[in-house]
Amino acid sequence: MSAHDADAATDAAPIEPSDKRRWIALAIVMTAAFMDLVDATIVNIAIPSIERDLGASFGAIQWITAGYALAFAAGLITGGRLGDIFGRKRLFLLGTAGFTIASALCGFAANQEMLVASRLLQGAAAAMMVPQVLSIIHVTFPAHERGKVFGMFGAIIGLGAVSGPLLGALLTQWNIAGLEWRPIFLINLPVGIAGLLLGRKFITESKAPKALRLDMVGVLLVTAALLMLIYPLTRGRELDWPVWGHLMMAGSLVVFGALIAYEKYKTKKDGSPLVELSLFKVKSFAAGIAVQLTFGVVMGIFFLVWTLYMQTGLGWSPLRAGVTGVPFSIAVSTAAGLSVQKLVPRFGRKVLQAGALTMIAGVLLYLFEAGRYGSDITSWQMIPPLVVMGLGMGLIVAPLTDAVLSEVPREHAGSASGLINTTGQMGNALGLGLVSVVFFGVIDGKPTPKSRAEAAGAFTDAFQNAMGWVAGVLAVIFLVMFALPAKPKQHLEGGEGGEGGDAVIDKEPAFAH
Repeated sequence: MSAHDADAATDAAPIEPSDKRRWIALAIVMTAAFMDLVDATIVNIAIPSIERDLGASFGAIQWITAGYALAFAAGLITGGRLGDIFGRKRLFLLGTAGFTIASALCGFAANQEMLVASRLLQGAAAAMMVPQVLSIIHVTFPAHERGKVFGMFGAIIGLGAVSGPLLGALLTQWNIAGLEWRPIFLINLPVGIAGLLLGRKFITESKAPKALRLDMVGVLLVTAALLMLIYPLTRGRELDWPVWGHLMMAGSLVVFGALIAYEKYKTKKDGSPLVELSLFKVKSFAAGIAVQLTFGVVMGIFFLVWTLYMQTGLGWSPLRAGVTGVPFSIAVSTAAGLSVQKLVPRFGRKVLQAGALTMIAGVLLYLFEAGRYGSDITSWQMIPPLVVMGLGMGLIVAPLTDAVLSEVPREHAGSASGLINTTGQMGNALGLGLVSVVFFGVIDGKPTPKSRAEAAGAFTDAFQNAMGWVAGVLAVIFLVMFALPAKPKQHLEGGEGGEGGDAVIDKEPAFAH
């Protein structure tokens, strides 16, 4: 058997059903996915503590969050392609090692520059690790088991969404060994080391059945375009919006244009572009990518602004802020499960549109309460708008990927999934950059506060302005959703029809990275 045939066989034949190792492999990759998701959400709650300890500027704070999302977005498609070429187990272990090392560097960061650089490294490592998770599951489990496994994966994702902010609050509040915020990163070290040791033993190696090429020029162009857009947004406020920043943002559009032109050339040359441009001819996919991008912007703005409002503006402790967010996370998980299992099969895209309208209602309620109660607002008063927003978000995040992929040709499903995830992370990084404009812009426009009450008032006004922008973007998302398919196509289960077991790959959870 040739090496090529061996690779094909590896992809086609999952581990034997009698082999219990596959469940250990599942636990390992799910733990890695959980670790990544928690790390993306755990940092927000510790931001005020990081700001105080390192004397970090607001620009650095944005980069600590946006840098991770940016590095993750820029590397996701490449990470998936590298796994196909060099082996998914190998890339998973390499990504896990990099993530663990970067977590240690974050935890021991001596200044804001080191922390930003370490977060960029952490995001890049996650981009190698995370794309392998679903691929490993797909080649490890037979078709009839994958539905159950992906359901378990979805539950882990929901648990990560709930536990991330609360875990961050507890670790920061406890101030273990006087380390303040640092344990939120150091907790990854034992998890990462265990994942490496067990992963080497229990995960089976697999590669793509046919040789693929890596589009390095595409990688460089997309990374340059993202940096040129987001760097001036995050640094512009501190530097008083210099001319070069505006020129860089305008230049990013030129680089995006060059990326499109090069990808067309690459497609004709050898058929292995980084971005499969033909996908954008599918109306539902193009609309879905627009929804994913703008929804990412909403999430990037909301979560950072929300944290700063509660902790810096209102002066709440990390634990109080973390506990206040628990009903929101529970609402997201509950609505996500309901939407996929019960609502979308019956009502189709109306569920996603109802989610957008529900989120708008929650945002407007939050706006009203922030204005009415001011600095005296309580956690109990925040719960109703947060639950409404969480329910709306859950109705969108879970079924969105399925709706976007429903009319995509099967041979491009992998490329399309990578683009969806990358676009969401790009939107998140862009939203975090826009916080300078929609939130800090309001604070900068006010006189320097002379009392705690004045500071709380300034942050409340800035929070209301940012939430107004969030409501506006959600209204645009609602309109764009009309281009999504009215009803989802019925996916084949493994073994049904003529497609065999591979059909079940479309059952991947929509809210995975």
